[in-house]
Amino acid sequence: MNKTKKALVKRFKITKNGKILRRATGQNHNRAKKTGEAKRKGRKWVALAPNEAKRLKKFLTK
Repeated sequence: MNKTKKALVKRFKITKNGKILRRATGQNHNRAKKTGEAKRKGRKWVALAPNEAKRLKKFLTK
């Protein structure tokens, strides 16, 4: 049995239904030029694409 990758566990969430969520990109710098709407959208969690989620799932669960 493989160990869980702890670095990935800190960056992703698994929902009750098995979806894998990640933080929105583009929120670290250059925010002054972004609109308020873009900044608000960046605070939310975003679902991963199904093919990426399938690949990551084996690292996130024991």
